[in-house]
Amino acid sequence: MAEVKASLICGVIAAFLSSAVLAFVEDLDDTFKDSRVNDIWLVDFYAPWCGYCKKLEPVWHDVGVELKTSGSPVRVGKMDATAYSGIASEFGVRGYPTIKLLKGDLAYNYKGPRTKDDIVEFANRVAGPAVRALPSRQMFEHMMKRHDVLFVYIGGDSPLKEKYSDAASELIVYTYFFSASEDVLPESVTLPELPAVVVFKDGGYFSYDEYEDGSLSSWVNKERFQGYLQIDGFTLYELGETGKLVAIAVIDEKDPTEESGRLKTLIQRVAKEYREHFNRDFQFGHMDGNDYINSLIMGEVTVPSVIILNTSNEQYFLPGEPIETMEQLVQFIKSVLNGSAQAYGGDGIIQRIKRVGFDARSTVMSVFRSSPLLGCFLFGLPLGVISLMCYGICTAETDDGSDDIDALKREGLTDEEEEEEEERQRTAALAGPEEEEEEEEEEEGEEEGDGNEEEEMDAGEKDPQEKKTD
Repeated sequence: MAEVKASLICGVIAAFLSSAVLAFVEDLDDTFKDSRVNDIWLVDFYAPWCGYCKKLEPVWHDVGVELKTSGSPVRVGKMDATAYSGIASEFGVRGYPTIKLLKGDLAYNYKGPRTKDDIVEFANRVAGPAVRALPSRQMFEHMMKRHDVLFVYIGGDSPLKEKYSDAASELIVYTYFFSASEDVLPESVTLPELPAVVVFKDGGYFSYDEYEDGSLSSWVNKERFQGYLQIDGFTLYELGETGKLVAIAVIDEKDPTEESGRLKTLIQRVAKEYREHFNRDFQFGHMDGNDYINSLIMGEVTVPSVIILNTSNEQYFLPGEPIETMEQLVQFIKSVLNGSAQAYGGDGIIQRIKRVGFDARSTVMSVFRSSPLLGCFLFGLPLGVISLMCYGICTAETDDGSDDIDALKREGLTDEEEEEEEERQRTAALAGPEEEEEEEEEEEGEEEGDGNEEEEMDAGEKDPQEKKTD
């Protein structure tokens, strides 16, 4: 009895905790469009049948708990985009799940990893002011420790500050933006003029130059990454939005070799020592393993090796000879930059057709690797049906031919005999009248001969009595 009571109590507690967690994530309906105006909302637009949506669901509940318990002003909700398709389309939802932070008239898409910490950090960053003030040097140093890349506007009101605010409103989904006065900066930081926009990263700082760097938003978008970083599939996707070429050392971190370490070191040195030459056009980093690269270029990249990717048009570049020195690596990068290096891949029609075939083959192979029985059923059954149909068609044609031959035989003629008869008729038609008369005489002679033979036979058959009388 005591065990039964204990189990009931545990069930009640679990149900209470579950309902409490669910209460942190609100189910939204068609009234949300009008009621959302006065609040900041983080919304998951999902479809009930979507596997990715189901995978995100427990993470989304954790996000709701974290933001609620931390005192964040952000409210967390979820909406069935299939049931309320009109509202979802108004917010530009085209896939599932879609995560958006709605702040006044603005809607910010979340494109980062679907983990609790990343989503919470995104919500807190976007929910706050686009530009945050750094009132003291201590606060500046604290932010320097927290962020690998830090953008700061330094100076008073100016047209540059307005451009900076616009860029911050646009790119707040990617990084933080701060403002400070000159006396907040460390004494080691010296700027040639004010106002200025400065990025602090890679152990140094770099100022924005409107004449050399062009648009401030474009400059911020390119500088929001460290000069050298570890690259994965998601990072490579984000780097594609910067418009930069990506120089990658492809290595195997699980089985590090001296060659892998040397190539990695060379890439790091180029990123740091040749920043002024290559920073506007190149991003540097390394990637663990070649699986993702192989699927991207539809080929095989050796490990370790160096490859340069152009994510805008899907081209890639490989060195003509193994990279052994810094000079060789720099020369290879320069050849890509000036257009003399051989480009592979691309997004032409042939490559697109090749991509369709490659993706189809990869899908089939992945199905067979994950579930051989399912793969045999999905792909073996249609092939079997098609094979049976082909066999039936071929067999039916063969049987019809046999029936025709049998019919001819029943009529007493085969194809060969018909051909001989037709040839005989053609010869007779071409022959002259004399030949016809000769043939007729020969035929009459043969008939007369046959008659004489019959008479002789009759004579031979006479009665012996008649022979004696004669």
